[in-house]
Amino acid sequence: MMSRMGHWIASAAFGALMTFGASAQELIVQKKTFEMPSYTTVSGGTVKNVKVGWESYGALNADKSNAILITHFFSGTSHAAGKYKADDKVPGYWDYLIGPGKAIDTNKYYVLSVDSLVNLNAKDPNVVTTGPASINPDTGKPYGMTFPLVTIRDFVNVQKALADSLGIRKFHAVMGASMGGLQAYDWAASYPEMVERLVPVIASASASPWLGAWLNVWAAPITIDPNWNGGDYYGKAEPVKGLSAALKTVSLHANHWLWAEKVVGPAWAIEGKDPLAAYDNKYKIEAALDAGGAARAAVSDANHFLYLVKANQTFIPGGAKTPEEGLKKIKARTLMLYAPTDQVFSAESVRATADALKANGVSVDIAEVAGNFGHLNGVLALKPHEARIADFLGK
Repeated sequence: MMSRMGHWIASAAFGALMTFGASAQELIVQKKTFEMPSYTTVSGGTVKNVKVGWESYGALNADKSNAILITHFFSGTSHAAGKYKADDKVPGYWDYLIGPGKAIDTNKYYVLSVDSLVNLNAKDPNVVTTGPASINPDTGKPYGMTFPLVTIRDFVNVQKALADSLGIRKFHAVMGASMGGLQAYDWAASYPEMVERLVPVIASASASPWLGAWLNVWAAPITIDPNWNGGDYYGKAEPVKGLSAALKTVSLHANHWLWAEKVVGPAWAIEGKDPLAAYDNKYKIEAALDAGGAARAAVSDANHFLYLVKANQTFIPGGAKTPEEGLKKIKARTLMLYAPTDQVFSAESVRATADALKANGVSVDIAEVAGNFGHLNGVLALKPHEARIADFLGK
């Protein structure tokens, strides 16, 4: 049985659960499904019967001018706030920011969030996504690695199709963390006339070569698992060990040594089992990372993980040839929130993006997010910035 720390690392390391967000709240949300008969990807492939899940909070006003789009991170889903049922143990990952009277006030704004294509959590019953694990209607079998490669822009284009179906012609703001920040940049560059405000959190405007290499390291445990079998594992033994190790790697990279020292500490995993006494005896931090990776793997798909890696590696805003060209397309007033201890999107890369936007004449406000969680501060530790976010949205 997973330890309490194991549950915590499975949630905190991926931003899915928030211990301080589990208090009483009243926002009950319904998961909906958006469908497209077909979609042509940026890479030129055609996918039939596209389905993605989405949810919303608040009400759309008469002229449909109060919509805010929340774009999710690598391992995230559209469940940004509220609960599906009153007795759910935890709410959506940004529940402390989104809701009546909160920083993103659903008494004022209509907030929506969408499951990405190739969403990692393909086995989660509350997630609707189309990707390698989906059935190819032409063959009656899962796509596997025959699914077309997709980009961040493909995620955005599907979101735009949903917005069009709702009659939304402009977003009051687009806001997202990490990979959600990449989507926010792409929205502002690809559809500048639709984005009034831009709020990228813990994200610079492209994946650096260093981050691209790290993404390769994330993926490596999957591709060396014999059960991966070149992506052909549906209906067979799945690469669970490789996927668990990949998710464990993401968890550690997205956190920080401050978390390891101040939150977990040097304790043994099991009292009385000295790690020096037997090789299988572990420290608490090892057990927590193992448990977290295994828990996440149970609802995730390995091929979807690999497709998300490729989408992040190849990101350039607005379909431009270089990040600098893409940034020139952005006009929206921007609030950038970043973590100085971030080991995924470095503080230097975020500040460089801010400087480039300012040089292009964009109004940019930038602020640091403190905390013990490195990259994950952008999901777990924005509470001190509630007033800043509310003020930015209200201007």
